[in-house]
Amino acid sequence: MQRLRLALTTTALLLVLGGAPIVRAQTPSQAPAAVTAPPIDYHERTLANGLRLYTILDKTTPNVTVQVFYNVGAKNDPPGRSGFAHLFEHLMFKGTHDMPPEYMDRLTEDVGGFNNASTGDDYTEYHEVIPANHLERLLWAEAERMGGLVVDQANFVSERKVVEEELRMRVLADPYGRLFNLDVPEASFTLHPYHRAPIGSISDLDSSTLDDVRAFHATYYRPDNANLIVVGNFDPAQLDAWVDKYFGALATPSTPIPHVTAVEPARTTSKTYDVYGPNVPLPAVMISYAAPNAASPDAAALKVLDAILTAGKSSRLYQSLVYRQELATQVMSNPDLRQQPGLFTAGAIMAGGKTPDQGLAALDAELRKLREAPVSDAELASVKNQLIAGVLQGRETVDGRAFELANAILIEGDAARVNSDIADLAAVTPADVQRVARTYLDDSRRVVLRYRNETERPAGQPDVLVQDPPTIAAVPLPTGVQVAAIETLPEGQRQAPPAPGAPVALVPPHPVERTLANGLRVIVARTSDLPIVNADLSIKDGAGLDPHGLAGLSDMTAQMLPQGTASRSAPQIAAQIESLGGSIGANAGYDSSSVSLSSLAATLPQSLPVLADVARHPVFAQDEIDRLKAQDQDDLTVAMGEPDGLARLVIPHVVFGDGAYGHPSGGSATSLARIGRADIAGQYARLWRPDNAVLVLTGDIEPEAGFALAEQTFGDWQAPGGPVPLDPLRLGPQGRRVVVIDLPGTGQAAVVVAGRSIARTNPDFHAVEVANAVLGGGYSARLNEEIRIKRGLSYGSGSAISTHRTAGLFEASAQTKNESADEVAGLLMQQIDALSQSPAPAAELEGRKASLTGEYGRSAATASGLGGILAGDAAEGVPIDELSRYIPETNAVTADAAQAAAAKVVDRANADIVVVGDAKLFLDALKKRYGAVEVIEADKLDVDRVAAGK
Repeated sequence: MQRLRLALTTTALLLVLGGAPIVRAQTPSQAPAAVTAPPIDYHERTLANGLRLYTILDKTTPNVTVQVFYNVGAKNDPPGRSGFAHLFEHLMFKGTHDMPPEYMDRLTEDVGGFNNASTGDDYTEYHEVIPANHLERLLWAEAERMGGLVVDQANFVSERKVVEEELRMRVLADPYGRLFNLDVPEASFTLHPYHRAPIGSISDLDSSTLDDVRAFHATYYRPDNANLIVVGNFDPAQLDAWVDKYFGALATPSTPIPHVTAVEPARTTSKTYDVYGPNVPLPAVMISYAAPNAASPDAAALKVLDAILTAGKSSRLYQSLVYRQELATQVMSNPDLRQQPGLFTAGAIMAGGKTPDQGLAALDAELRKLREAPVSDAELASVKNQLIAGVLQGRETVDGRAFELANAILIEGDAARVNSDIADLAAVTPADVQRVARTYLDDSRRVVLRYRNETERPAGQPDVLVQDPPTIAAVPLPTGVQVAAIETLPEGQRQAPPAPGAPVALVPPHPVERTLANGLRVIVARTSDLPIVNADLSIKDGAGLDPHGLAGLSDMTAQMLPQGTASRSAPQIAAQIESLGGSIGANAGYDSSSVSLSSLAATLPQSLPVLADVARHPVFAQDEIDRLKAQDQDDLTVAMGEPDGLARLVIPHVVFGDGAYGHPSGGSATSLARIGRADIAGQYARLWRPDNAVLVLTGDIEPEAGFALAEQTFGDWQAPGGPVPLDPLRLGPQGRRVVVIDLPGTGQAAVVVAGRSIARTNPDFHAVEVANAVLGGGYSARLNEEIRIKRGLSYGSGSAISTHRTAGLFEASAQTKNESADEVAGLLMQQIDALSQSPAPAAELEGRKASLTGEYGRSAATASGLGGILAGDAAEGVPIDELSRYIPETNAVTADAAQAAAAKVVDRANADIVVVGDAKLFLDALKKRYGAVEVIEADKLDVDRVAAGK
């Protein structure tokens, strides 16, 4: 768990190791060639104390990541202490001998980096990304955490409360949280501790003690149980010296490390469970099969089998269950391969009116096909291209490469697998896929879970899974483990962290633009040598122009583009793009609509014409419209079962009323039902034209090559006569509302304070963004400090401004247990009020500015991130040179300027409060605090008016 993943075109890709990309045209009878990628050049060494160091050098980046993976995870939780490893993950962010609590954030967020951590079944990891000149400081800090962690009663109690809020958010408030986090593992394993969810249970967490935590650290957090991974810009000799200095002195205990030796017994029968949860909007079905470990020779074939089932819209389960039969709104599969034998799962969230049994029958039919007949060479090559494209996208960032290496080390058991995994995938044959399907997907040894709303549980039927075990008084320590309490030294006596080195200059990408004769604006920016490209065609209008009563029209118009053209059906479009290692998607925001493509660089000449066909020649077939409307309705149904999802649906109308931004951009159940083919065709004809569009190409592409491709694919797109017909984006009247949406039985309440803010082109944009960063822009910001760190009332709290063309939407939010909703609402308002009362201290201001500029720089370094920045700026009318101006203008904001801008972050007098949760647990307190409160039952909510429906 983290602290805060057809007509088949026959052109295919071959990337030669160490060589240039080659595109090979194939005849219809030929299969596309396999895809490989350049190897990762890593180095490893082991210190005398057993610590293993792995490094990857990259002099092209100004950043570096430091990651420490400990070989301890949820499977190592002591008896009666499920969730313990995860709880300990949180405690590692508290103090050490020389660092006060939360100091890791001073060393990361406050210098333009970030940190996080996660707990899996087999490991716990801690990672940071920082400017490269701060590398020594982070090595010092990680060694401090390994050798001198402070665990006191105050930190222990505070973080335990935070973990319990995370559990409520991920498991109890999410309609499907119980199914995926609790029911599937509990039903799938009978003996092995993999049956316990990493996040644990509240009763087990409440049973843990301070001595338990200290014993856990002494037992597992030691050099010979750790892997240190450093990727980025560094001097190898200097790095070795620092590692020896800070980690080499840490002693290795003489006691052995406990290991899990339990062996899950082989399944001999099939089992079916009926399980239930509150506020489950649509039923679901899951199947689990026993699978080998990640080091198995069958692992690659199982990964390919998984991709055949669910990778993209041309996948078998999507095409069968979602597209053709319209039985499901979501399909899923997962080769959950671990250090020890794991699972292969497949499942579906059903469409409205469909049953788990119908889903099971459809899943069975598709799985049976894999067992009975080999896949075609073409289908196999297509999914291999998709898999390798995903690997390449993950390698764009320093932390992405580090995680890939860590998976090879920790889960697969051999660092060299980071470079052999792709070759293993390439070697998979149709016979291999059929063999593993027959070997592992055995219906006589499977577990089936049918998941429904609690209201469908037969009277008197108890839970058949997830029975809390009896609590125990204490966890016995392994023999010989010495546990000593460590305290943080007084401020004047602490060892100071090393000073940062000389900064490594950030060189932002240099975008170049050109306007074609038909008015299409084309922007091209090269980001790296990784052979991937992102293409985004955006129209400079979106949901803000949805006609009254037809909310969601612009989004549906955009979504319909890949659903068929005059020469390609929807399945053909998906299959053609995905066979080339790409993906295509479309949607609309309030001020823009877009259709976008991710592509391998070598296949862009083949995939970009498909994007052009999609954008220029949609046919809006009625059957595709009906299918899309049904899917969108199901998505809305799911969102309305989640506290946060429901809050996001009602906030636009609460803040903007009947104005241009006063509806969900994706529409409501009522408005979607009204939209017809003529409406979609009319909106397309009105807005989708070259002189109202911007094409952004980013990644491994030179400007002239990009312009030439744009001319070839879009140059003959003719603009209609006359100007683009635009309507003014009217804003509705304002007025404070306090709205409660009653969602009985949900495990948490979503609390949001929302209101109007500035437009993106406002000259005070940078100052307002800095002011908001002080308030809620990150883990170290004031909202999270007050609500999570000080009080443990939420897993996280923050604020954001969605800047639109005419006005912005401000939201400050947190999810908390229902009983704390009133207190959290008060804290949100309190911190909003305090923002303008005095200038931010210099250290706080500089830290928040660094957080903004660091995140911006990292986003601009990836193809998709840079494409999003450039397309967003174009939609909002921001000049292209903002890419070079953003960081200096943000850094130039003074404390006085940020304080003056605080009033523009949100119109405080008209800020609205929306709380979605189990109202009986907080309503009286909320009324006492705010007086008039509108209460609407969730099942009677009219999203279009945010009122009780009739």
